[in-house]
Amino acid sequence: MQEIDLAIHTIRSHGAGVASKHKHDWIILVILVAIEIGLQLISPFYRYVGRDMMTDLKYPFNDNTVPVWSVPIYAVLLPIIVFVCFYMKRTCVYDLHHSILGLLFTVLITGIITDSIKLATGRPRPNFYWRCFPDGKEVYNALGGVICHGKPGEVKEGHKSFPSGHTSWSFAGLGYLSLYLSGKVKAFNREGHVAKLCLVFAPLLAACLVGISRVDDYWHHWQDVFAGALIGLFVAAFCYRQFYPNPYHEEGWGPYAYFRAAQERGQAQNGDVLRTMSLQVEPTSLENMESGTSSVRR
Repeated sequence: MQEIDLAIHTIRSHGAGVASKHKHDWIILVILVAIEIGLQLISPFYRYVGRDMMTDLKYPFNDNTVPVWSVPIYAVLLPIIVFVCFYMKRTCVYDLHHSILGLLFTVLITGIITDSIKLATGRPRPNFYWRCFPDGKEVYNALGGVICHGKPGEVKEGHKSFPSGHTSWSFAGLGYLSLYLSGKVKAFNREGHVAKLCLVFAPLLAACLVGISRVDDYWHHWQDVFAGALIGLFVAAFCYRQFYPNPYHEEGWGPYAYFRAAQERGQAQNGDVLRTMSLQVEPTSLENMESGTSSVRR
């Protein structure tokens, strides 16, 4: 479909209407936030950890290379900044609203899935030993299970290895951004511009590096990172397709709502043209009738 100028559809003119149309989606979004916060308060399943299992769980208890507070910045705030930049260029409120709404759904659904699996699985982290026995003094019960005397909060987090939350959130937010960019720059228009592919793969590379850092820091096993990446990418693709066509589609550069608005505007313009033509024809017909002439050929 050919692009139609919808510059009149700005935040000021149509923002409230678009948000009101999707008010139920925003309500659900708030509910998802509450669920995610609630999951943080639940203790995970304390899986049995025996003496023989400690061999693979004695990795150093290092700090995070990528801090927890930085994840929302690059996985949520950075994509939103990109969305705003495209809005300033095209001033399409549909694109801005749907891109932000889709991104927020992506990261929240990913977070809920990831944390739910974490709590249900209770897999110990590679550095679990030093969380459980910070002084190196091992204590076990009659069944050979660990009796941890470390800080309760650190022991609790030590049972949240699978899947990786850093990785799932990174691939969710940055994966969504990659899909968005691929559609906007028309990376798959068969013109062979490799520079466009570099732009599309840049967010995915950043997400991969975050996942690798989780293994390097001994906070996750490689299986945790792999599963987190799959969850993030799957949810990102699923949520993106709720608002946008496939990136390789001819109309992949805009949201579905844009094309509906463009079609409605095109129909309205055609209707105005027809009404104008009819108004121009009617006076001519009246003049012919008054003069006794007829436009009908004999």
